[in-house]
Amino acid sequence: MASPHAAADRFADGHFSALPLIAILRGILPDEAVGIGRTLFDAGFRILEIPLNSPDPLVSIGRLAAEFGDRAIIGAGTVLSVGQVDDVAAAGGRLIVSPNANPAVIAATKARGLESMPGVATPTEGFAALDAGADGLKLFPAEQLGPSVVKAWRAVFPATVPLVPVGGITPETMAGFIAAGASGFGLGSAIYMPGATPGQVHAAAAAHVAAWRACHVGKHRS
Repeated sequence: MASPHAAADRFADGHFSALPLIAILRGILPDEAVGIGRTLFDAGFRILEIPLNSPDPLVSIGRLAAEFGDRAIIGAGTVLSVGQVDDVAAAGGRLIVSPNANPAVIAATKARGLESMPGVATPTEGFAALDAGADGLKLFPAEQLGPSVVKAWRAVFPATVPLVPVGGITPETMAGFIAAGASGFGLGSAIYMPGATPGQVHAAAAAHVAAWRACHVGKHRS
């Protein structure tokens, strides 16, 4: 069977394969976005997501896109409409993440040359999202699904499809999901909450990076 990471070489310009962890910066302010973004970049992160229910999210996306260019993928989360896809594209965002799988949003994302990661909670939703053009699947909420569900999904979804659990992931819970076939993770409050200092963010980010790498090395050795 092909590796579940095979599609990552094509997903998000290869940044996902370099480190398949997505930093979800919900609630971040535009004036702190670049500083926190640099902190995460220094810790190894190459994909940063600004949920659209954050303060002035398009400003933050634009500033991060200008700061990092092709060195990182800047995306938007909680994208619920075609109009929002247009707004994110205009701001310089390149990844569209949603809590749901709206075929119109997926189609609009691909029409604009962006990457699509819709949220799904059942295989039916997952296959429908892939049929609509999704590049990867956000398994949400991960706390509810758990590693056993990821294992079952991995048995039926193409090995090249990135399966990315999001919600409640910690360094301690990553190993179970990875063993089940998770391709990467979306990380929110575990690495960033409004008011967090760069030092706090770096420490949390580094812990998740270390946990990912330890599990990844372990899989290769086994």
